[in-house]
Amino acid sequence: MQHRHFILHKPYGYISQFVTDKKKQKLLGELYEFPAGTMAIGRLDEASEGLLLLTTDGKMSEQVRSKHVEKEYYAQVDGLITDEAIAQMQEGVSIGLYGEQYGTRPCTAFRLEAAPDFPERSRRIRDDRHGPTSWVAITISEGKNRQVRKMTAAVGFPTLRLVRVRIGNIRLEEFVPGSVSEVESFDLE
Repeated sequence: MQHRHFILHKPYGYISQFVTDKKKQKLLGELYEFPAGTMAIGRLDEASEGLLLLTTDGKMSEQVRSKHVEKEYYAQVDGLITDEAIAQMQEGVSIGLYGEQYGTRPCTAFRLEAAPDFPERSRRIRDDRHGPTSWVAITISEGKNRQVRKMTAAVGFPTLRLVRVRIGNIRLEEFVPGSVSEVESFDLE
């Protein structure tokens, strides 16, 4: 069987699934005619956006989700993130995971001096009346449930908008929300 691989810019409001028992949820299959057996590699929650890889190959899925492949996110956070908060995330923080405390692995994190040039989201974040926001880049090699959101909250700066911009060597760059590109393989390293 010839496996197929896809790169998708997941828009806000879609879940990283093809079937659900919940009504009124937008599914990935609405964006493209994917072949039977296609699976999302890792997930982005409904409120998150950005780079999502899909494949019909379970072994490829395992490889991408491994701790050897970096995942980079840009997070817009509530408030002006401090150097101390960034240092805490870099060292690892304690987050809740399925009712237990989990210590995240060390990561790379830094403040983005300018807001990224992302398209406007379909649902507005908020306006300046509610106080300032800032952007931080976070690169992790693990992918626990809602990990980046929990990390920024743990250091006092809840995430307002989250966009995955890189998986391995694959970058979001010029993809527009909802666009899909079929590729021969994933360039991870």
